[in-house]
Amino acid sequence: MVVKVLTDELVQALNCPAGRTHLEVFDTEVKGFYVDLLCSGRKTYRVRYWLDAKKRLESIGDAKQLSVQEARTLALQTIQTGKLRPHGSVPDRYASKRHGAVLVTLEEFLLNKYLPYVRSYKRSWISDESMIRLHIVPALGQMAMARISALDFSGFIETLKHKQLAAGTINRALVLLRYAYKLAHRWSVPGVNLDSFNGVRYLKNDNRIERYLTAEQSSQLLHEVRNSHNPLLPMIVAFLIYTGARKREVLDAKWTDIDWVQRSWKISKNKSNKIRHIPLSLGAIDTLMQAKSHRIFKENCEYIFPNPNTLKPFSSFFFSWDAARKRAGIPELRVHDLRHSFASFLLNAGRSLYEVQELLGHADIKTTSRYAHLSRERLNAAVECVPRV
Repeated sequence: MVVKVLTDELVQALNCPAGRTHLEVFDTEVKGFYVDLLCSGRKTYRVRYWLDAKKRLESIGDAKQLSVQEARTLALQTIQTGKLRPHGSVPDRYASKRHGAVLVTLEEFLLNKYLPYVRSYKRSWISDESMIRLHIVPALGQMAMARISALDFSGFIETLKHKQLAAGTINRALVLLRYAYKLAHRWSVPGVNLDSFNGVRYLKNDNRIERYLTAEQSSQLLHEVRNSHNPLLPMIVAFLIYTGARKREVLDAKWTDIDWVQRSWKISKNKSNKIRHIPLSLGAIDTLMQAKSHRIFKENCEYIFPNPNTLKPFSSFFFSWDAARKRAGIPELRVHDLRHSFASFLLNAGRSLYEVQELLGHADIKTTSRYAHLSRERLNAAVECVPRV
């Protein structure tokens, strides 16, 4: 911890050392008052204090807009108005009873309220837990939710940028925080409102990668996967192409999900947690019949495409897939791109965007429209519909 007599000249000259995300320089005149220097160049005055036997943190303002004396005065007013003990003194364990509602820290709310709630319904709650533990709590966790400002969130964004996190990752952190504040407001957490996010904007995220297979590439890919050391890979890839399903949906598919009479596949465990019924083409049916006749199914395995060694779903088949992709001469193709290709095949065959939306299980037509990749032949044919004059 760095302790100095803060002056305007000193604050303007201070910078965050290379290799660090931020540096705190505490004032010798007011206990708990300090300037926080971020690697992005942002400088913020803050005050640290005790409340309900726990350390709290409040932002005072931007060091480029406030003088040290102004910020020091505001820090003293914050301590005196709230009748709080400055950081470094003995905490008053009964302060919350004497002075009203306790201000909940962001860490307390996320760990004790938010995570238990999202665990009850959200399949990706583990990703939320990781985001909270690795990024949100270290930066903002000790601050009271009611006292975190848009300036603090902007500083948080700059910190994540310095960590060289992708724009999409930073936006997911902001989405999580916005939702947490909505829940806190809904549950009447003292002092929490949605004004903290006024002026906070998501980062521009234009890194969507969408690749599509041509019919010739599909044929070449299937030829190469048939030569794979993984005996299930040809059937898995073919079924992905024929159905447009997500990788995890195919790997977790069971024989009990197949309706042979209706030629339908029921998907109950999926991203949207809604049951979908996928009609099966003749190609998909042939793939299922091929899987049914495979030697591993003599063991009465419940899964359609199981790992032959465990008879359980594959956790991954990346290496066998990647080897086949390279042999097929298709650069940088991902398994998920087979889903994109399915949508592209349908649209180029004249099927409507709404039909594709239903088959892919998208809740929003805007998501489906990303896959509306039309072939040059169809576009050339489309413009010929205009009568010649």
